[in-house]
Amino acid sequence: MITYWHNPRCSKSRAGLALLEERGATVTVRLYLKDAPSVAELTAVQAKLGLPAIEMMRTGEKIFKELNLSPSDDDSRLITAMATHPILIERPIAITEETAIIGRPTEALTAIL
Repeated sequence: MITYWHNPRCSKSRAGLALLEERGATVTVRLYLKDAPSVAELTAVQAKLGLPAIEMMRTGEKIFKELNLSPSDDDSRLITAMATHPILIERPIAITEETAIIGRPTEALTAIL
């Protein structure tokens, strides 16, 4: 089972979902912009990704600058910002019980299958 944090307005997110479904994966879609993950969920996904929080963020978003966020901020501040403003979460993210992967490029998602 794969939980897929999805933004249907994003072409990469749509392409990733199509790839997983074409490969026969069982996918539960979470529209993370409407159903924002909590700090605890983001922290758990970060651990599964094995990345610093900044690498799971969309730093080019306007709100990133408005909040005066920086790549040098600690993970706690960045994760709190993502929980409050889910538009900051890089998309898509595919999550299983054991691991998670950011689907950029789309082909990276094959590693979770």
